[in-house]
Amino acid sequence: MPSPAGQHRGRPKVVFGQVLHFLKDPGEVPDPAAWEVFEDGALAITADGKVAYAGPARALPQHLAGAERVDHRGRLVVPGFVDTHIHAAQVDVIASYGKQLLEWLETYVFPAEAKFDRAAHARALAGFFLDRLLAAGTTTATVFPTIHPTSVDAFFEQSRQRGLRMLCGKVLMDREPYAPAYLRDRSVDQAEQQTRELIERWHGKDRLGYSITPRFAPTSTERMLAMTGRLLQEDRSLWLQTHAAENKDEVALVKKLFGGRSYIDVYERYGLLTKRSLFAHCIHIDTTDRKRLAAAGSSVAFCPTSNLFLGSGLFDLRAARGSKVTVGLGTDVGAGTSYSLLATLNEAYKVTALRGRSLSPYRGFYLATLGGAQALDLDHVIGNFRVGKEADFTVLDFTATPTLARRTDVAKDFTERLFALMILGDERAVAATYAQGRLVHDRDNDPALLG
Repeated sequence: MPSPAGQHRGRPKVVFGQVLHFLKDPGEVPDPAAWEVFEDGALAITADGKVAYAGPARALPQHLAGAERVDHRGRLVVPGFVDTHIHAAQVDVIASYGKQLLEWLETYVFPAEAKFDRAAHARALAGFFLDRLLAAGTTTATVFPTIHPTSVDAFFEQSRQRGLRMLCGKVLMDREPYAPAYLRDRSVDQAEQQTRELIERWHGKDRLGYSITPRFAPTSTERMLAMTGRLLQEDRSLWLQTHAAENKDEVALVKKLFGGRSYIDVYERYGLLTKRSLFAHCIHIDTTDRKRLAAAGSSVAFCPTSNLFLGSGLFDLRAARGSKVTVGLGTDVGAGTSYSLLATLNEAYKVTALRGRSLSPYRGFYLATLGGAQALDLDHVIGNFRVGKEADFTVLDFTATPTLARRTDVAKDFTERLFALMILGDERAVAATYAQGRLVHDRDNDPALLG
């Protein structure tokens, strides 16, 4: 398969605007040493899409003065958003009415996913899905497709064409009756063979990485989970993504099927807790579970819009971070109600408030950028503007809507402006999105937004 990497090579450029990025978690009480903000800033990018400089425009190195100039002054330039949990195959079930998790899957999700055995359908929805992510300012995500290899191929093909850093992997489901007959792997051996073929085809190609993807424990037999753990042990460069402890009925079902101390204990039993393992939700877990996740270096995706929409519960961010568990944000479309991590931060703030705590805009934007990169073990290549990292970034418009513009105009300082953007922003606030320094979304020329 020929690499399209060369088509993504551009010329050196310097982007001017207000530049914000994070060096670490700001904490519950924001630590100013955790971020850098340059009011009159510059972000310089090499011809091969790497960060060459981020800092005050006045201190731009002389050798960069002749680069292409891109003017985003008056706007906020941040690292590309990182979505740590989303379903590419659930585009058509977003905003489906009136169910909790297990019934919602049976009623809406599984019938929609069954259509992905058709390559044309998989390609069309993968393209739509990725374009909506870019319109929302998201440049990296870990993505659930379906059990069909065609769904993985379509997603990776479309991601590669756009030059994106993405994680994905064939969904694994084989337990009756929780995986319906029309959406079930025929055997563990076949699922393993297909997974190995997909890993060979896509893992490590350009900016793509493979995530082994058992949907969740109730749709997996013990043999399927054991196979998953064996693949992870064989190749430590692979990722794992799955769901855990999202819904109380689901937790009870896992206890009935597997026994053991807890939901997390089941995954640990089969070797699924690794540094590159990402567990979505983890609402109904305890301190012991958090300590085990932290000890393994595993991460959690906080998915507030989905958790609220399905009535699943309130994620405890303070307890997770207090136990040293790495946390990223997930939109979890289609149970999640927006592709936008800004809209997701709005709901995350409310969930945290209902827990009796607060979520500062600094910690919020950290979770959406560097925090997400850390959760995916990708912070060595993305997540902030350290020199040498890949130059994925998003340009945000403080005047995107009349309400946001008015609130910004009366804000007394940058913190208030950033908080207003976190609460009032959505796709409309994303003026432009860049992958490796290349413009991949321009709000003002997006037919989906102009219509």
